[in-house]
Amino acid sequence: MTVISGLLVVNKPKGITSRDVVNEVSKIFKTKKIGHTGTLDPIATGVLVLTINKATKLSEIITSEEKIYQAEVVLGIKTDTLDITGNVLEKCNTNYTKEDIVNTLNSFIGTYNQEVPIYSAVKINGKKLYEYARNNEEVTLPKRMVTIKEIKLDELNYIDNKTIFKFTCKVSKGTYIRSLINDIATKLNTIGTMKNLIRIEQGNFNIKDSYTLDDIKNNNFKIISIKEALKDYFTVKVDEKLKFKIVNGQVLDDIYNQEYVLFVDDDVIGLYKKYENKLKPYKMFK
Repeated sequence: MTVISGLLVVNKPKGITSRDVVNEVSKIFKTKKIGHTGTLDPIATGVLVLTINKATKLSEIITSEEKIYQAEVVLGIKTDTLDITGNVLEKCNTNYTKEDIVNTLNSFIGTYNQEVPIYSAVKINGKKLYEYARNNEEVTLPKRMVTIKEIKLDELNYIDNKTIFKFTCKVSKGTYIRSLINDIATKLNTIGTMKNLIRIEQGNFNIKDSYTLDDIKNNNFKIISIKEALKDYFTVKVDEKLKFKIVNGQVLDDIYNQEYVLFVDDDVIGLYKKYENKLKPYKMFK
C-alpha cells in the first residue's frame, strides 16, 4: 500500500488503548511514522485522529482543538479510576430529578480548575500518575484550567436504585470527562462514575466521517490531505520568489495581519505564525 501524508479519522473501539490503534494502523500502512492527537481511555470509543508521515507535524494543532463527547454516568457508585472499569470503593442509592441534574450540569458552563485523575498518564517528577496509584504512593494531584463550552442532558433513567444519565458536552483541550463527572457528582452531594464515553467530534473531525479498524483493513477509507486539514487557515498562494523564501525558512514581514498564514502552491508548503510584527516558520511541509 502506498501511503501518503495526511490524516485518518478512526472510530476507536472499546477495550483497547489509543496506542493499540496506532500500532494496528502502523502495521496496515507499513509505516512507523503515525501519531494520534488526543488519548482516549480503553473504555472510550469514537473519534481518534491519526497523523501520518508529514502530517505528524499537525499533532500539536489538532490536539489543541475543542472536543465534543457524550458520556454516560451512574450516580451512586465510586471507583478508584473514576470509571466503571475500576475497583468499586463505595456504593449508595440515588434518586435525582431531571431538574437537579440539568441545573448542576449548567453550573459547569465556563472555566474552572479541574483536578487531573490519579489514573492518567500525566507526569509528576518524571513519573506517570497511574504509576503512583499502582504503587499505592501518595502524590498531590495537579489541577488544570479547563473550559466547558456547552453541556446538555440527553437521557435520564432509574435502574437498581441508581440514577443513570447521559450528557453531551463541548470542552477545551485537557478536560478529563471522568473528572468532570466526579465533580458533577460531588456538586450533587453524592458519588458517581463514568459508564461509557464517546468522542463525537474533535475540531472539524466528526464521528460520522470516521472509519473502523475493519474498514481500514479492508481498504475502505479516505485520507484527509494536509491542505484539506488546514483549510480554515488564512491561505496565500505563492509565486516562485516567495516560495523560495518560505522553503528556506526565511522570516517574513507581517503584511497579512493574521496570527497564522498558510502558504501553498499546488500543495501545502508551510504554516507561518505571527511573532510580534514578523511571520516565522511554525510547521513546514517541504
